[in-house]
Amino acid sequence: MAAHAADPDPVIPPMPERTPKALRDAIAEHAPELLPDFDAHWKWAIADAYNLGPVPAFIAFWWGEYALARDPKLDAHVLDLEHRACYECTDAAEADALLEEAAQIRYRARDLEPGE
Repeated sequence: MAAHAADPDPVIPPMPERTPKALRDAIAEHAPELLPDFDAHWKWAIADAYNLGPVPAFIAFWWGEYALARDPKLDAHVLDLEHRACYECTDAAEADALLEEAAQIRYRARDLEPGE
């Protein structure tokens, strides 16, 4: 019986331009499970706004969400850290450390530039 070669890691798509349309298009193509929440959040927070002040915060939030969702291994790691901290830890310091690690990954994801 021949050994099967390990499947190569999937290619992580680059970050799009930092605009609502480019981000929505990237989500639709590479992380469609996020699209209903993205659209609902846009309609609630931005669509009827007469002030574009909330747009940067909206983009920052969804930029980070997409950055994780486009990399299933990283997304699963962050979710595992958060799950362990909330449901498995009995030591508060350990839970804090797990949540801090997850937060640092989320912060780094939000700092990615287009094309990265």
